[in-house]
Amino acid sequence: MRIPEKHQRWVPYADTLPQSGGAGVTRRILAYTDGLMCVENTFEAGAVGAMHSHPHTQITYVLSGAFEFTIGGETRVVRSGDTLLKEDGVVHGCTCLEAGALLDIFNPMREDFLPQ
Repeated sequence: MRIPEKHQRWVPYADTLPQSGGAGVTRRILAYTDGLMCVENTFEAGAVGAMHSHPHTQITYVLSGAFEFTIGGETRVVRSGDTLLKEDGVVHGCTCLEAGALLDIFNPMREDFLPQ
């Protein structure tokens, strides 16, 4: 297992490298270019995505589970099928209420997610 190469066209899920995204969170980088990155984050119930901001626009699609998200001071519970927009610089974070997974798309790609 490994992190895909930049511009890799085919990324078999079984070949992707699970990485820690924090306590109870597993991150998998799926595919990326300089301008775009697709990342799966799997959460155990109770896991927290700490409040933070970054200079990337982020779209999150809830694949499964339930999460309490705060974006720019507004808090809502989201579930499978819901989509969230977090524009660059907006403070956001979540708590996982029911184990699940999120699909995150970043523009530009998150260099800080890659090994140094």
